[in-house]
Amino acid sequence: MRYRPMGVNFPADPLCFTVMRRPLAAAVLLLAACRTAAPTLVTERQPPRVLEAPVPEPRIALVLGGGAARGFAHIGVIRVLEQERIPVDLVVGTSVGSLIGAVYASHKDSFELEWTAFQLDQDDLFDFGIVNAVVGMGYAKGEKLERFVRESVKQKDIEQLRLPFAAVATDLNWGQRVVLDKGSVARAVRASSAIPGVFEPVQHQGKLLVDGGVVDNIPIDVAKAKGADLVIAVDISADVGNTDIRNVVDVMLQATNIMFAVNVGFRRQGADVLVQPKVGNMGMLDFSKKKECMLAGIEAAREAVPRIRAAIDQWKARKALELTPRG
Repeated sequence: MRYRPMGVNFPADPLCFTVMRRPLAAAVLLLAACRTAAPTLVTERQPPRVLEAPVPEPRIALVLGGGAARGFAHIGVIRVLEQERIPVDLVVGTSVGSLIGAVYASHKDSFELEWTAFQLDQDDLFDFGIVNAVVGMGYAKGEKLERFVRESVKQKDIEQLRLPFAAVATDLNWGQRVVLDKGSVARAVRASSAIPGVFEPVQHQGKLLVDGGVVDNIPIDVAKAKGADLVIAVDISADVGNTDIRNVVDVMLQATNIMFAVNVGFRRQGADVLVQPKVGNMGMLDFSKKKECMLAGIEAAREAVPRIRAAIDQWKARKALELTPRG
């Protein structure tokens, strides 16, 4: 007979008795009975990831103004743009700007442009003739100029050029600006460069055309109308002072120079970056200063490079903001 302490009632079940006798085993069984599945962690739902659209590069137009022999400064500007890897997607030119612009749009190579331009002389452009001055409408016909372009530009028509290109001329009958972006390259440049009184007007595309500088010597808004996001404009019309006026041609050139400078005054404000080579002291027909003009263009372009890069960065920042999904 087992000994039972006074006042203690043991259960009849032997298993319960064993558990009661063994506290450690009881604790293990109790924990096993209370064990439940591990809790599931609830995380906050993340919004779907939105892929940002790549920011495009701006379409950059180079606008080249008129100024006769001072146009060699345009070559220096183009050289710096190439060296700095600043792309040019469109060229628009007036007068000598159309000549330099067409040669560059044909080759898209500043070295080829320099080689071609530095072979150029006054006699290659101006076919002066006494008879023509008496019975014609200008001292020079302009046929030499057209022939020079035809020999220097590989492509016959503007649509075939390596870069999109437009030349600006003036309708002599109605005083309207004419944008030449189709058809013969050589005829377009001749029309755009036909300084009134110096060259004969040019019959082209059903119109009688003269130098585009008469109405728009720095056609910035033409470039914008053709889809340019940024416009780099080169103005070579500054400083109209000239005390060396000796003949009727000098008179016409000086009057033209004044006219060019006046209509540039308010139009150049539309440029994103304005480049102004210091060529005001160089004569409009002085082809002996090609190198000085080009160096002036190089200097002005180098000074403008930080402004050009800033304009590109600002445009891209605005574009990135436009492309950022809202909400």
